[in-house]
Amino acid sequence: MNFARSVWKILVAIKDGLVLVFLLLFFWALYAVLTMRPTAGMVRDGALYVTLDGPVVEEKARLDPTALLLSRQAPQHEVQTRDLAQAIESAADDSRIKAVVLDLEDFPGGSQVAMERIGAAMDKVRAARKPVLVRAMLYTDDAALLAAHASEAWVDPVGGLVLTGPGGTQLYYKTLLDKLQVKAHVFKVGTYKSAVEPYIRADASPEAKQNLQALLGSLWEDWQANVKRARPKADIAAITSDPVKWLEASNGDAAQAAVRSGLIDHIGDKVAFGRHVAEIVGADPAGPDGAFRSTGLSTYLADRPAPSSGDAIAVVTIAGDIVDGNAGPGAAGGDRIADLIDQAASSGNYSALVVRVDSPGGSVPAAERIRAAIERMKARKIPVVVSMGSLAASGGYWVSTPADRIFAEPATITGSIGVFAVIPTFEGALDKLGVTTDGVRTTPLSGQPDVLGGLNPQIEAVTQSEIDGIYTRFLGLVGKSRGKTSDQVDAIAQGRVWDGGTARQIGLVDQFGGVEDALAYAASKAGAKQWHAVWLGASSDTFDSVIEQIMGSSADQGDGQAGARDIAGLVSRRQGQLASRLLADLDRLTSGVGAQVYCVECAGFSAPAQANQEQAGIWKTLLLRLLG
Repeated sequence: MNFARSVWKILVAIKDGLVLVFLLLFFWALYAVLTMRPTAGMVRDGALYVTLDGPVVEEKARLDPTALLLSRQAPQHEVQTRDLAQAIESAADDSRIKAVVLDLEDFPGGSQVAMERIGAAMDKVRAARKPVLVRAMLYTDDAALLAAHASEAWVDPVGGLVLTGPGGTQLYYKTLLDKLQVKAHVFKVGTYKSAVEPYIRADASPEAKQNLQALLGSLWEDWQANVKRARPKADIAAITSDPVKWLEASNGDAAQAAVRSGLIDHIGDKVAFGRHVAEIVGADPAGPDGAFRSTGLSTYLADRPAPSSGDAIAVVTIAGDIVDGNAGPGAAGGDRIADLIDQAASSGNYSALVVRVDSPGGSVPAAERIRAAIERMKARKIPVVVSMGSLAASGGYWVSTPADRIFAEPATITGSIGVFAVIPTFEGALDKLGVTTDGVRTTPLSGQPDVLGGLNPQIEAVTQSEIDGIYTRFLGLVGKSRGKTSDQVDAIAQGRVWDGGTARQIGLVDQFGGVEDALAYAASKAGAKQWHAVWLGASSDTFDSVIEQIMGSSADQGDGQAGARDIAGLVSRRQGQLASRLLADLDRLTSGVGAQVYCVECAGFSAPAQANQEQAGIWKTLLLRLLG
């Protein structure tokens, strides 16, 4: 027995020792990851080197640990527009930085407004007589706009250039819903409010096409004008008018055709490009062939913090769909954003508020909650200025109405002043399966809206009346903000979408300018001679930081996620985006979110979303079975 007890004690001691060792290893690893976060003073003489293998966005989405585990996918890397622009501009007067280098090999893109903002930052570096170099396999519209602002743009020998311009296809589900015996009850106000058309039509209405044609035409003209200013000799017409003839002129060599277009300067693979950069900034002896001395984005930003002296100007970001609750960042949760504004107002620490809007809208209650919070801050005699990014449409305009002044860009998409709701009912599908409904009601609205038995005339009339009332309120908010009558607003509303240039002409926008211009105006209104911006809710999340360190930062190094490197890859990527759009449309139909101030046709102009391939595959299989 004594021997057995001794053996048992030894085994317990070994077990306790192993547990202690594993705990020590765990905490050591956690400490190592946390201390890997970039710190000031790590900037090397050489290049500011940014590998963009994720979209450029207005606000980075917060990582959800549960969703991350269940998705079995690496999180999509994102880079905030303001971070990238700030770093590039800072490099202009930093003697340690000899050049700015952007690797766009796996770049999925960003909004036109974001690309123009980054292009302007690149111009400042070039004005400081420092080279800006970019490289890619396949240049599409977004990357090509950045290439236009570079002093040297390189393309891989097996790469090329494809300019498609804005536009494409929209999915329409009426035929599918008819086959499934699902009835979509639509309630809306606005001749041009085409958000509901996919559920009630098999194609776009003439009004929707007219509106979208005008919008896309203006955006494309703005894109071309921006590129031509940067590269006057670029032959955009030859590329877009007859791409087959343009490519055949170079005997099918897409890389040579790209150089002949005037948008691209040199052909060379990654190693040749690296060697060239090394001649400018110095080679990295510890790296492979083509390595050069460089500093990554996150490290550089840590070394060049934003100013913190003078009066504080609060900036709240409303990016992504406006939804109920505390969602975000990355989505505009109405409760979360309203709380941020109320806390800023009650603190008394801020001289003015800038509202940065980059949203196609969404939930009416959530948009109203945000708008009311902005009004409460304004009631404290605090200047409020709105800065529109790529999108400030429908609910995005609703939250903009309290502003003392609205800034936008020519390529901003705004307007879409209209309201809709969609309620699907399944009485036809159930009847086909032999399922019927019956019951007892005490009032005409008992059990309504009934998604199983169908909507009765009373609930349809009540719902449409509610939508009409919300639209009337929307017109009143815009009228009060813009000094117009409801009839005058109605004439430019009706769900119609406008580009920033036209919006300024019709009085929906006050002046052109980015968020820096809005901040300067807000500071002047507040009488602040010296000031700095404080981005509300922008503190870094520890979990996000750890995951980024484990997975690798898109801003500092590639992670092997393949982008569109040729035409076939571009098709594959856009197929994934189509799957994401399908999922979003189906969710909008079945989620029961209620009245919406949302611009469906605008959502495609935000930064590309990462498709959930697993969900997309499930829906694809389901649809094939239903339609087969």
